[in-house]
Amino acid sequence: MRVDFHTHIIPEDIPDFAEKYGGRWPVLEKTCSCGANIMVSGKNFRVVTDQVWSPEKRIEDMDKEGVDIQVLSPIPVTFSYWADPAQAEEFSKIQNDFIAETVKEYPERFIGLGTVPMQDADTAVREMKRCIFELGLKGIEIGTNVNGNNLDDPSFAEFFEMAEKWEVPLFVHPWETLGRERFPRHNFMYTVGMPSETALAAASLINGAVMEKHPNLKVCFAHGGGSFPYILPRLDQGWNVWPHIRKIEKPPSFYAKKFYFDSLNYDPTNLQYLIDRFGYEKIVMGSDYPFLLREIPPGKVIDDTPQLTEEQRKAILGENALRFLNINVKEELLK
Repeated sequence: MRVDFHTHIIPEDIPDFAEKYGGRWPVLEKTCSCGANIMVSGKNFRVVTDQVWSPEKRIEDMDKEGVDIQVLSPIPVTFSYWADPAQAEEFSKIQNDFIAETVKEYPERFIGLGTVPMQDADTAVREMKRCIFELGLKGIEIGTNVNGNNLDDPSFAEFFEMAEKWEVPLFVHPWETLGRERFPRHNFMYTVGMPSETALAAASLINGAVMEKHPNLKVCFAHGGGSFPYILPRLDQGWNVWPHIRKIEKPPSFYAKKFYFDSLNYDPTNLQYLIDRFGYEKIVMGSDYPFLLREIPPGKVIDDTPQLTEEQRKAILGENALRFLNINVKEELLK
């Protein structure tokens, strides 16, 4: 079974919140029956096709590329953490309802993750509760920062406390990257900024003692964790040489073993490094469907890693993702 943990979706008929409320809400402007532009503040943020809103088109691609299940999550530009919390909650509900409806229509092909307004903890917890206990979504996707605040900011304490209590898996995806004013050329925001941003988010959850306070919190990072796996020894060295600023009892590498990572790093050498450092049980297959940087076919880097045993390959291609999302693997395989 192949489970693509990292895919993005948006409702085709998402309302124009920019017209309703003003501000930089993403707007889907159709260019034809099978294409659109995602517009932000009057500028074209991204060109997309019907792959990004049509479940039928997605299933067609899944069948062609050998994917059994996609895990659906919102496009990060729709997080809208900058907005009024009540307006952002309204926007989140539209997306979460759409994802839940898509899963309900095709329950054997899709699993859903929701989004919540992280700029206000009470609102975020309320919508997370609705996502999990009313809509039946299996986790929450969050950004790597919220309006420039790293994930160890005290304002997020209640959210992480309740995510652990309710056993809600979290998928951390880069957005609003640090240093983005230095990335206007070469699309470096995607190739350099996002991996660096993800590393900062992972390091913040560890060094800020979030993972120490919440040892059962389930967190998965996009894009193979970005540059985090490769700077982890440097984080350990910092912990060793600066004891006066420590907030955690053990070195960062101890807490990093709790993390999960998707496999989207394109290279078997890098994938093997992830496996050697964190264990094959902590890697889930993810392609970033349907965007340009996605892996085609999904799971190619896993197929191209010769050292994997059949047990490891099966786990990374699908079983690990199901376990991370608290889904019974045997029941899913018997469907």
